[in-house]
Amino acid sequence: NPVSPWWGPVAYSPVRRSQSISVTLSIREFVAGVSATLNYENEEKVPVEAFFVFPMDEDSAVYTFEAMVDGKKIMAELQERMTASAKYDTAISHGYQAFLLEEDMFSRDVFCCNVGNLQPGSKVSLTLRYVQELPLEADGALRCVLPAILNPRYQNSRSSQDSCLNMKTPVVPLDDLPYTLSMAASIHSQHGIERIQCNCPLSAIEYPEADKTSAQVSLADGHKFDRDVEFLIYYREVHTPSVAVEMGKPSSKPDSLMGAPSAMVSFYPNIPEAQPPISCGEFVFLMDRSGSMQCPMSKQDKSQLRIEAAKETLILLLKSLPIGCYFNVYGFGSSFQSFFKESVEYTQETMEEAVNKVKLMQADLGGTEILQPLQAIYSRPSIPDHPLQLFVFTDGEVVDTFSVISEVRSSRLKHRCFSFGIGEGASTSLIKGIARASGGTSEFITGKDRVQSKALRALKRALQPVVEDVALSWALPSGLSAKMLSPEQTVIFRGQRLIMYAQLNGVMQPAAATGEVCFRYTFQGKSLSSKVTFSLEPKFDANLTVHRLAAKSFLQSKDLGYRDTPAKDKKDILKVSMECGVISSHTSFIVVNKEANKPIQGPLTRRDVPRPMLLGATFAKPKSRGVAPQRRLPSLHIAAHPPPVPTYRGSSWLGRRTCAAKKDKLPYHLIFGDNYLVQLISLQKANGSWDLDEGLAIVLGMNLSDIQAAVPMKNADAQSWATVLAVLWLHANGQDLKCEWELLERKAVAWVHQH
Repeated sequence: NPVSPWWGPVAYSPVRRSQSISVTLSIREFVAGVSATLNYENEEKVPVEAFFVFPMDEDSAVYTFEAMVDGKKIMAELQERMTASAKYDTAISHGYQAFLLEEDMFSRDVFCCNVGNLQPGSKVSLTLRYVQELPLEADGALRCVLPAILNPRYQNSRSSQDSCLNMKTPVVPLDDLPYTLSMAASIHSQHGIERIQCNCPLSAIEYPEADKTSAQVSLADGHKFDRDVEFLIYYREVHTPSVAVEMGKPSSKPDSLMGAPSAMVSFYPNIPEAQPPISCGEFVFLMDRSGSMQCPMSKQDKSQLRIEAAKETLILLLKSLPIGCYFNVYGFGSSFQSFFKESVEYTQETMEEAVNKVKLMQADLGGTEILQPLQAIYSRPSIPDHPLQLFVFTDGEVVDTFSVISEVRSSRLKHRCFSFGIGEGASTSLIKGIARASGGTSEFITGKDRVQSKALRALKRALQPVVEDVALSWALPSGLSAKMLSPEQTVIFRGQRLIMYAQLNGVMQPAAATGEVCFRYTFQGKSLSSKVTFSLEPKFDANLTVHRLAAKSFLQSKDLGYRDTPAKDKKDILKVSMECGVISSHTSFIVVNKEANKPIQGPLTRRDVPRPMLLGATFAKPKSRGVAPQRRLPSLHIAAHPPPVPTYRGSSWLGRRTCAAKKDKLPYHLIFGDNYLVQLISLQKANGSWDLDEGLAIVLGMNLSDIQAAVPMKNADAQSWATVLAVLWLHANGQDLKCEWELLERKAVAWVHQH
């Protein structure tokens, strides 16, 4: 299979199909616990050293690694990275069995596992366990992903050869992968489960209780590693604030991080929508134009090319910007280009020039070198009273993510970054890391997700006034105090869930005792707050889930990679990582088995276990997405002797004609599809209005002369008439995509009211 040109060819040594991966997934409310076991058997006639490189969501707190060798279980120890690596090398050189699990030095979403000195016929089962907070989607779904795809990543000049991504891991056809995957999941929520969706075939979903507070499901047999396994879980209620108090580890010191009780606080601040949204700001759109953006969004049939989805998204964003702001568009690959030398004021002329350039964009700039365009953007002087809002769209295939995150962090006081991971295999470390470092938000677009809707949601957030004076206060019984473990929360967005962690120090109270935590903030001059009362009786959890998540939250705020973490933070990282047993870029899990019958003599045969990647697949050339001449467009029905123009909300007269069009059984994409919606949006002017011309008539499905003849008032302004019709067309034909055109429609309605 071909690989991306910057990666180069790799050698492939066949490995017999003797491996399997089994996963047990347990989801309770919005936290997932995962146990993944890799079963490996050496069916060769020589001792081998096997290497596995695999993806992991960067929010995962990996806390256990163990080996079962020929029926004997050996627990790994978490040690300082270089110490663990030296012990592994020493054990291998002396002929002992050894196993090493490391987080990549340059990206916390890639792991490498070394299986050393495995004798012929030996069987080993390697198990790792981790816990993870599940993100909340706009529609209320919890998103749980088991990563399977790890695409090649572009190396910038700073990247070290020490990255495990530099291993020439064989990339093979999916049917030739030497391992299989099985997965069983249990889901629990006290609020009840509404439904479960998955992008992969499942067995029948079972609900043991009548109230559907739990569910059990498993992957259907024959799963292929052609995509990440993604669950969308809908609870009946997800916006209930809560506090979970977890008992500490009995064997640890009572006042230590693992010994004291920990609390996980979740809030859903009820931030009102600002009316009207702010109209100032400098909006910079940084678009990936590397060769990999020419790939489809997913391997599903008729999946849109990444670059085409990105172009449509850019047009939507440009049309939705407010008059009076500033903007610019950058494209990057091995080099970068910008539409304008510096950000320009948003006018009809500059918007039209930008849209025309978007239409010509191609995925033709080579590799994914994102650091240089970021440095160029940050080096520009700020525009007074127009804070910078950066939107980054990329498939995230960069090796050294920590250096990119550090660059974004260094400019965090002058901007917010909203990041979007496009397609399977996008780096969660990069996408989440740059958003977290700058106080923005991150989104991932896979499968049937639309870049457009998630990008417009981020733009709405960027247009909202900032929330100020954020504070969290505790009301606890005398003798008990709370020490925050999470970084200070300074940025809040409407519809966002906040999760914070605290350590409870002091004398725990009787079982009936309660505490209260209050979340306060100021929005547009108004003081708002949210409170929740909770039981102080700590719950026992053998996995210490809350403690591990609290440790992970701390590590994410301090760990900038093995090379770049300041010395003052490295000490704290090592202490927390080793005390809590949660891996970091400075620690590794090591297992040495010295109880084998005798050390292995002679050289080892290296085996790099193949991995799947989407870029290695070949894709059929997509058919043209242009408008076919014979297609009948959905049209407006305007009476020859028109009645008085309906009010903005009274569009039922138009809706009846649309329903008739639906009955003609036109394919969905002909009525609501990208062609006509994007065409209509492309015609909108910067001030929100439309001109009455042939382009609009084509979208409306009428002759221009008929539209002009149907103007309801003598001497009426044709531009106002055209804008009213365009808005009504959106409501009648694009309701399913309303979240994408809501901002530009709001701008159009405001223009109609003014005229």
